[in-house]
Amino acid sequence: MRRRRGTAAQESAEARNRGTGAAAREPLGVRQGSRRASAFLARRSLATHRRAWAAVIVATGAAAALVGAFAFVIGSLLVAAPPVQRYAGADAVVAADQKVSYTAKPWGSEPRTATAYLPERARLDRSVLAAVAGADGVARAVADDSVPVSTGDGRPAVGRSWPSAVLTRYELARGRAPRDATEVVLDGSLAAGGHAPGERVVLRADGTARTYTVSGTARAGHGGDGPPAVFFTEPRLTALAGHPGRIDAIGVVAEPGVSRDALRDAIGAVLPERSGVPDSDRGVRVLTGAERGEAEHVDALGARGDQLALLGSIGGTVLMVALLVIASTLSQAIHQRSGELALLRAVGASPRQLRSAIGREAGRVSAAAALLGGIGAVPLGLAMRSLLSTDPLPLPVPWWLPPAAALAGGLLVALPARPVAMLAARSITRLRPAAALGAATADEPSEPGRFRDVAGVVLAFAGISSAGVATTQSGQAAGAAASGAAMSLVIAVALLGPRVSRIVLGVLGRPMRKAGGVSGFLAERAASAHTRRLATALTPIVLVVAFVCVQLASGPTMERAAGRQASAALRADLVATGGGAGLPAGAARAVRETPGVTAATGVLRSAVVLADRQAGEPVLTRLPVLGVEARGLSGTLDPRVTAGDLDRLTGRDAVAVGADRAKSLDVGPGDRVALRLGDGTRVEPRVVAVYEHALGLGEFLFPREALAGHVSAARNQVVLIRTEAGSGSAADPAAAVRQALAPYGGGVAVRAATGDDVAIAPPVSDGDNAVIVIGVGVIGGFALLAVVSTLALITIGRRGEFRLLRMVGTGRRQLRRMLVLETGLVTFAGLVIGTAVAAVPLTAFAVSLAGTAPYLPPVHYAVIAGAVALAAAAGTLVPGASAGGRFVLGRRAG
Repeated sequence: MRRRRGTAAQESAEARNRGTGAAAREPLGVRQGSRRASAFLARRSLATHRRAWAAVIVATGAAAALVGAFAFVIGSLLVAAPPVQRYAGADAVVAADQKVSYTAKPWGSEPRTATAYLPERARLDRSVLAAVAGADGVARAVADDSVPVSTGDGRPAVGRSWPSAVLTRYELARGRAPRDATEVVLDGSLAAGGHAPGERVVLRADGTARTYTVSGTARAGHGGDGPPAVFFTEPRLTALAGHPGRIDAIGVVAEPGVSRDALRDAIGAVLPERSGVPDSDRGVRVLTGAERGEAEHVDALGARGDQLALLGSIGGTVLMVALLVIASTLSQAIHQRSGELALLRAVGASPRQLRSAIGREAGRVSAAAALLGGIGAVPLGLAMRSLLSTDPLPLPVPWWLPPAAALAGGLLVALPARPVAMLAARSITRLRPAAALGAATADEPSEPGRFRDVAGVVLAFAGISSAGVATTQSGQAAGAAASGAAMSLVIAVALLGPRVSRIVLGVLGRPMRKAGGVSGFLAERAASAHTRRLATALTPIVLVVAFVCVQLASGPTMERAAGRQASAALRADLVATGGGAGLPAGAARAVRETPGVTAATGVLRSAVVLADRQAGEPVLTRLPVLGVEARGLSGTLDPRVTAGDLDRLTGRDAVAVGADRAKSLDVGPGDRVALRLGDGTRVEPRVVAVYEHALGLGEFLFPREALAGHVSAARNQVVLIRTEAGSGSAADPAAAVRQALAPYGGGVAVRAATGDDVAIAPPVSDGDNAVIVIGVGVIGGFALLAVVSTLALITIGRRGEFRLLRMVGTGRRQLRRMLVLETGLVTFAGLVIGTAVAAVPLTAFAVSLAGTAPYLPPVHYAVIAGAVALAAAAGTLVPGASAGGRFVLGRRAG
């Protein structure tokens, strides 16, 4: 009977309203009338609730702008390529393939292949030059090598052979080409210092500084905007390069009338399949057009791949954060109208009409917000692009990218809005009219459903489990598991929000009530009566605190642990550096012979590629390594050897392995480990020692001679020096060391040694800083904006509550103090919960990778807390002071 009365009431209401159709027996008319009624309700509601929808528009528009900006920079990175500078005058470039691959069969799947770019230049055998020169259509084939050079005053430059000047379209401006090993041609930018033909210039390339005669000066043609160049004779340049049987690349000048495709095919027909370098399986590539830049900047595409992976990961997190914020804001906007929706249902509005009206409202609001956000995505994307663009890899902006990014951001954010809003209203729209009448006067909708509770518990368990998995992993796997744990826990807090709010009130409610007097009592009772509202207020604060803490603490945790290990391993008290050109091997020998020096070792930085499996998937990991000299190593570095002997770290068939990596590879002294050196050469050196300080010194230590032939430039970055003064003597041999290094020219410096000189993690690069700014600044700013908009939405929805409190005698100061106490409660609870959520994955990350507790500089956390407090105050106190105008906090209330 109750069901029939409800149906009759509905039919009666529809009959009274001519816009709803003629009769139930005309389905088409009913549907048309229902749509007209839904459109009418949506239009009226948009006008009535414009303040609440304004908060939704702000959050949705900001999300669209942020998602579109990430789509912008990712799209720009996908089409980015290294610029063509050095080979602007070449029609084609022949170079070894810079990619390495590893194929393995995952569990229960087909074989898969992982690829990675090599960090050092892979070279060609010199015999390839003759084959290229004999190809059809080739007018000239030039061997191209380069060496780092510094001038007498320490300015860096690139040493090249004079025949290779044609590849950059260099032409003689004055003088003539060099004829012997004592003559050079200077780039115009270097000659501007007053070095005219016939004058003398001091240069340091490989060994001590030498004086050369300037035979001429050159100017670069179009495209020659790379680093300054110094041109030697080809025999002299080959001797300075140190690898006479190999060359970096071959530049090709085509005969007139030969097309690019024909030249590529002709050269490819005469090339060998492999580069010809012993122990290397690198293929040979023919690069034309824009591809020529890949031969100039060998690691640019590798850096692009790293940035794409990082930005893709952050972009996925951004999308999830944006959808979470939008869903939370929309749900709160709908729940604040529960009484109104229930009243409409009670007077006969059908569930379909209400859902359609709400969906129309959300669709229109999200469309407007997506349009504004899509427009804002373009300047935000350009700003992010400017931070990521570098000289080796400038980021282009093709004409189609801005509209595509704006469209992607708008669609990804706008499409879920309608179903989310309809789902949020489901608990009201499905009520029968009689039950809806009671719900219209209820304080707050019923408790969240069982599905929400179960999903929250499952996600919390998944987050904690993922953090536990991170402690058993290493490298990228540990970072991915920790990141997944943070996101799962944040969503779990959002789903379990009402229950979390009860816990918060159980802990903080009584102290707030006692300390705040009447205002404290009002604040505590308001929060207790609206736990869902409190949960909605907590969610964005927990999100911003957890996300920013994880992003800001990861780097300092690793840097602090690595710095401590590097400082503990350092025994040297002085360090010599050679500027951009580095120091040749002879510098370390000269320092060892200096009076007062007890030990000295050169340090060469490079990287290796390790093929491994993670969860059955093939993975190629690039690991930075150090090349050291065993002679004097014990006096300058103590890696804390646990097995084996570092004195055996000599020759080309030895390696020392960090303890954690040795355990994962199941190797020890006497075993062999398969690696690829930086240029792709396959090696299987014998393990001679296992050490503990792997986080500070790297997971592999090589003899310097094992790496010297496989790096782009075999120059020591630093020379570590142990002196008698460092051993406790009163003498200070630093002056003697400077005098011993004086023949190596300008740019050489001697200073006190620190752990940063040997730490395997290099100083934070501009690209790393850019990612930090994007990850923390942009996303953190969006999350703070979400805090403001969500709290403002909640405060605007409490206008009736404020009016009622003023009518029953609550003073303005009491009401303001109540809002201050509520803001403090939300801020403090959000900070505590967000910190706890961040601590779980950070602890797992720090324990697995660094073996220490996570670390966040106190100043950083203070900034986070201050920003959250200001955002919470802006979202609560400012709207609270004007909600309802003068009738709320003004004199005319009541």
